[in-house]
Amino acid sequence: MTSSFKGFDIFGSGPHQFSYGEQSRRIVSLATLAQDVTQEGTLEFGNYELRVFVRGRLVAGNESAMRGLRDAIVAQVDASVGSGILKDSYGQEWSTMKLISFEEFGAVSRGRELSVGYAAEFGQLASG
Repeated sequence: MTSSFKGFDIFGSGPHQFSYGEQSRRIVSLATLAQDVTQEGTLEFGNYELRVFVRGRLVAGNESAMRGLRDAIVAQVDASVGSGILKDSYGQEWSTMKLISFEEFGAVSRGRELSVGYAAEFGQLASG
């Protein structure tokens, strides 16, 4: 089974792994809200939005193919692009996810194939 976003295999060119971001509740102290250090207690403002990270390497046979891989991913970062289903290679699915950011790490390695490290952040945003 391959991983995908909206049915596109955008990370399948090389090794990659999925991980979760912080999963917790938004807790704010009343002292902070009231700007009064003597105020006791806290308020709960719901859960943090789900974040899923994908880290790996893009691998391509030539510069043109590497550019195509990058362009396919970066096109999904645009705010006007809708949400979709994110799937990992083990069958886990997350619905209504948006690609929030994509960042390459280090220089492109040049051997028989080209490769570059990356990190992508997906979010299940309350704003849709």
